[in-house]
Amino acid sequence: MWKIAVGFVAFAALALFVISQGGDNVDMGGEKHGAEAVHAPAAPEKK
Repeated sequence: MWKIAVGFVAFAALALFVISQGGDNVDMGGEKHGAEAVHAPAAPEKK
């Protein structure tokens, strides 16, 4: 049983480390609505 607890703590520590190393690319803000939620591809270039 104690091995499960140690494994969970190790996994949680690793996850927090990875998230903290993400820099500005990690957005923990949840769902976005409005202008910041646009996922449309860029318009094609006209020749």
